[in-house]
Amino acid sequence: MDLAKLREPFERWLAARWADARDLRVAALASPKSGFSALTLVAPVRFRRDGREREEKVVLRVESPDPAVYPQQVPGLDVEVEIQYRVMEALARTGKAPLAGLIGYEADVSVLGAPFFAMEHVAGEVAVENPPYTQQGFFREAAPADRRRMIENGLAALAALHTIDWREVGLGWLVAPGAEPDFARQVEIWQDFAARELAGREHPVLRAGFEHVRARLPAGLPSRFSWGDSRLGNLIFQGGRVACLTDFENAAIAPAEIDLGWWLMFDRTMHESVGTPRLPGEPTRAEQRAHYARCAGRDPGDTHLYEVFAAVRYTAIVVRVMNRAVARGFLPADQTIWLTNPASAALADLLGLQRP
Repeated sequence: MDLAKLREPFERWLAARWADARDLRVAALASPKSGFSALTLVAPVRFRRDGREREEKVVLRVESPDPAVYPQQVPGLDVEVEIQYRVMEALARTGKAPLAGLIGYEADVSVLGAPFFAMEHVAGEVAVENPPYTQQGFFREAAPADRRRMIENGLAALAALHTIDWREVGLGWLVAPGAEPDFARQVEIWQDFAARELAGREHPVLRAGFEHVRARLPAGLPSRFSWGDSRLGNLIFQGGRVACLTDFENAAIAPAEIDLGWWLMFDRTMHESVGTPRLPGEPTRAEQRAHYARCAGRDPGDTHLYEVFAAVRYTAIVVRVMNRAVARGFLPADQTIWLTNPASAALADLLGLQRP
């Protein structure tokens, strides 16, 4: 995507949205974040408002031309920037989640060539996962007490999300008509997704993961709003405080334990999966489970099953992403990253199997 060609049409779009801004000018757009879903762009903006010169940054999320990274929660619901925007709109009304201020969503592809939304920029620090934040970066360099504070504050923010009444805030559109938003439904969605992406290829560890989960399906777990991508790398910190939650493309209505399992599984990928010991101050996963329980006011119990399901989902996502890379000519068709990667390694470890 030619970022230079996006500047002027976005400038016109933003000027229309910010009707009280005068002499609005957008500088060159930059892409500071890599990812597998929407393209993230930062646009420096200068304008006058109330007679004063101002400079701010605006963040754009532009839909990728590739197939969505995540499976559809509802048939036809696959524009990830639209999902994220609608979820953030609903969450913002609750006041229970620190979010970037929303500016607007644009479905008309004639503006920038793809659907997009714009939001305010939130300054802060992010625990980058490539390379792992346990190996380098601000998290590794932080004081032990600050590391513990960031993880505990992240878990508190997650627990707060799980108190939101999804029906009351209008998130019922995340549930397919006639479907029960329970754990079994999520397993079904992800198993169908994995089978389509594997297209007949054998993935013994992933197969074993689904068999493990299906043999132990929990019953009676209440359905809550599920972030879908709950991990330290999706938090913006300001001095250890959680200033912003990001990335809601994989949001669902599902048991909260799925989110907790995802958080704990990603903790594993930043430590055991890459051979990096836990840093001073970092709480163990048992301590993190206990802290979540205190914040949520309920004990999630043994989370091993939820961590396995998280690794199953992550492994299926890697298959999808590698398929997209092959389709775009970025990787050869005979690549085996779809089979051998940190996600499948984490899943094998959780199941007590040999890593592929």
